Amino acid sequence: MTIGRLIAAALMGITAGVALPPPSAQADTLRIVRSGTDSVLSVPMNRAVVVESDIPFAELSIANPAIADISSLSDRSIYVLGKSPGTTTLTILDGQGQLITNVDVRVAADVAEFKERLGQILPGETIEVRTANDGIVLSGVVSSTLKMERALELAQRYAPERVSNLMSVGGVQQVMLKVRFAEMQRSVAKSLRASIAANGTALGGTLDLGTGNAAGSLATPTPSGGDIEGGVLFGFDAGGLEVGILLEALESKGVVRTLAEPNLTALSGQEAKFLAGGEYPVPVAQTDDTTTVEFKPFGVELNFIPRVVDGDLINLELKAAVSSIDTNNGIDIGDIRIDGFRRRETSTTVEMRDGESFAIAGLLQDDFRDVSGQVPWLGDIPILGALFRSADYAREQSELVIIVTPHLVTPTRGEALALPTDRVVPPTERDLFLYGRVSGGSSAPTRGAAGEVARQDFSGSYGYVMD
Repeated sequence: MTIGRLIAAALMGITAGVALPPPSAQADTLRIVRSGTDSVLSVPMNRAVVVESDIPFAELSIANPAIADISSLSDRSIYVLGKSPGTTTLTILDGQGQLITNVDVRVAADVAEFKERLGQILPGETIEVRTANDGIVLSGVVSSTLKMERALELAQRYAPERVSNLMSVGGVQQVMLKVRFAEMQRSVAKSLRASIAANGTALGGTLDLGTGNAAGSLATPTPSGGDIEGGVLFGFDAGGLEVGILLEALESKGVVRTLAEPNLTALSGQEAKFLAGGEYPVPVAQTDDTTTVEFKPFGVELNFIPRVVDGDLINLELKAAVSSIDTNNGIDIGDIRIDGFRRRETSTTVEMRDGESFAIAGLLQDDFRDVSGQVPWLGDIPILGALFRSADYAREQSELVIIVTPHLVTPTRGEALALPTDRVVPPTERDLFLYGRVSGGSSAPTRGAAGEVARQDFSGSYGYVMD
């Protein structure tokens, strides 16, 4: 029994020795010496700084040599050169390989030189310059959009594609554009015609001949035909022959004046549109044999985009047009009459200061027409040949001028503005029927700028007077 127990105990010991795991390894065989850094070193790009250590060191290491380059000047001095924007770590070890310290090296654009150049190029502007990560942040208030663009362009040279703009533009940034459209049309037409007719018997035969309108006017003492204007008929009898001479002389003159003066206000950089006129319906045939109606605008049109460039210097991108319906030029499609349009337009970009004016468009059109007709051979006879000739003369002139004037404006309080209807109230029945008044008492304001306007005397001619 004793030997069996000993053998069983031995087998159990062997099994236990095989099943038990080996002793665990030490947990501190891999240990982080130090996490984080003790200090931060800022180095301008393409510049170098010298760093001194209080403890002598034996070894230096830089995590990313593409950001910064290092070299030792002595066992206590380190030369650090900034190469490209970014952040890396500088590690310093002593002679026994022990860590002395970790330093964060941050390389950024050279804002010191940038600030100096910015002050030279844009003196007097309150622009703040900061670095963020590997870029430049600009903030503050500038006096114009042009100076803000110059500051951003300069910053791009120091930190390409890494410039953040937090600047705002101060000053007046709203522009009122005053546009004057003036068009004058003049027309002169003159015509001189002579006609002769003879009717009766001559040389034993019947004679019936005539030229022009006189042939149909012998029976009447004065011309009455629908196409005879300014005509005088002379007639006489020579035996059995009746002779008539018709002289037509006509002169017509016409003058048309068109004037529009729209005012429109817009924020700098924003588009403003203006239309004073209407829309003309135009039928449009579709591919599915249906007809739709499109409306074509006409009248005085104005589109512009103002940009306050520098102080009171204003850049204007302008489109202006004057159009009207022309009933003389049109087409007939079945029972539908579609009139044509007369349109004069201009598109331009100009720069001017507050209150200055430009004549951006001037069109002078001069049409001349001269027509002469005569009866062959008879019109060439001296003196009497004038009875067989006719002449028409027509001349048309039109002149269009567009003048623009921008103004920098600021909003005001509503009670300071006056309307054309402020001083007019509907009449009472007593005023209308008893006294013949077309308006009642005045409701004009008495205070402020509107009151000053209301006190002015408008009893004479005012507004646009057409002479």
